[in-house]
Amino acid sequence: MKDFLLDAADRAFRAEVRDVLQRELAPRMADIEERQDWSAVRHVVRALGEAGYLRLMFPDLYQGPLVQPGLTHATILSEEASYLNYAFETTIATALSCAYPLYHFASEPVRDRYLLPILDGTAVGAICVTEPNTGSDSAGMETRIEFDARTNEWVINGFKRYISNASVADVYIAYGLTRDTGKPQDGMTAIAVPATAPGIRFPRNYTFMGRRGCIVGEVEFDDCRVPADHLLGERDGGFRIMLRMFNFERAILGGSGLGVARSAFDIATAHAQHRRAFGQYLGCKELIWDKVARMSWRIDSTELLTYRATKMYDSGIDGKALMKEAAMAKLVATETANFCANETVQILGGDGLTKEYGRAEQIYRDARALTIVGGTSEMAKYLIACRDLPDIRIGL
Repeated sequence: MKDFLLDAADRAFRAEVRDVLQRELAPRMADIEERQDWSAVRHVVRALGEAGYLRLMFPDLYQGPLVQPGLTHATILSEEASYLNYAFETTIATALSCAYPLYHFASEPVRDRYLLPILDGTAVGAICVTEPNTGSDSAGMETRIEFDARTNEWVINGFKRYISNASVADVYIAYGLTRDTGKPQDGMTAIAVPATAPGIRFPRNYTFMGRRGCIVGEVEFDDCRVPADHLLGERDGGFRIMLRMFNFERAILGGSGLGVARSAFDIATAHAQHRRAFGQYLGCKELIWDKVARMSWRIDSTELLTYRATKMYDSGIDGKALMKEAAMAKLVATETANFCANETVQILGGDGLTKEYGRAEQIYRDARALTIVGGTSEMAKYLIACRDLPDIRIGL
C-alpha cells in the first residue's frame, strides 16, 4: 500500500483499525461466511462502536485521538473490513448510511433516540429506497407518505426490496412521495421509522450468491404510522437528503471495492510466487505478469480516486459538486474488485474454485454485488457524463 493521499495520522489510524479488525473480525469470519451467524456480526459491530469508529463521520460526537476525523477515516475502516469480509462491511456501511441523515436532518429527540445507539454499536440502521420498479431511477418510486393531521402522524404505504439489514435493523430511513409532481426530486420525503412502528413488516429475506452473513430482504409499509417529529429535514426535501447520502455511500463503496481488490491481489501474488508449473514459478510467466500488472495499476487508480473523493468531502465539498468524483470512485473501485477477483480465480486454477483451498471463490462471489449496489456501474457513468456534458441534457 502506498497511500498516496493519506498523511501520517491517516496511516496510523489504518494500522490501529487493522489491529482491531484482526482481533474482533478475523476470528469470526467463518461464523459469518459459513453459518451466517448474525450474533457474530453484532459482536463486531459493538466492538467497533466501543472503539469509537462508528463516530468518525460526526466530529462533535467523536472522542478518539484523530484531530480531524471524517469520511477519509470511515472509508479506511470500510476498506480494511472489506479486505477481511465484505459481507460484514456491508452491515456497518449500511448502518453509517442510516446514521448520516439522522445526524444531519433529524430533530434532536429523534437523533438522540436512534442515532446514538447506532454510533455506540448497540443498534444498526437500514435505508429503504429500492422498489420493484425503482432502483437507480427514483422516478419510478411508488411508496406514498401522507400526513394525518388528526393524529399528528406520518402514514407510509409502500414496498421496498433489496434492503440491507432488513428485519434486523432498529431504525429504517424510508423514502417516499408526499406529492406526485412527476418529478421525484420535487416531492420526495424521508422519514425515520423505528422497527417497532405499527404497520412495518418484513415479508422475507433473500439468498444471495455472495455476501453471506449480510442480511438483505424486503420491507413493507402498510399504513405504517410514525410521529410527526420523525420527518427528516423538510417535507418534499428527501431528494436532496438522498443525493448527499449517495455521495457518502459511493465514497464508502470505493473503500469497499478497494479492500476486496487488495484481498484478491494478495492471494494471487502469493500463489504466483510459490506455485510451480512447467519448471518455473507461475510469476515467471509472461501471461501471469500481465494479469498481475493489470490488477496492480487498477488498485492504485482505485486508491487515488477513492481518497480524492473523501478528501474533497472532508474539505467541505458535497452535493452536486462531489457527484462526479464520488461516482468515479465507486465505478473504478467496484469494477476493479470484480476484475481482481476474476483474475485471482484464474491464476489459482482449480484451487480458486474450492472452499478447501482458501478464500478466492468467496471473494469472487462477494465482489459481484459491488457493481450493482449503491447505484450500478451504468448509473455511475451517467453521473460522470452529466458533469462532462454540461451544455446538454442527457438521459431519459
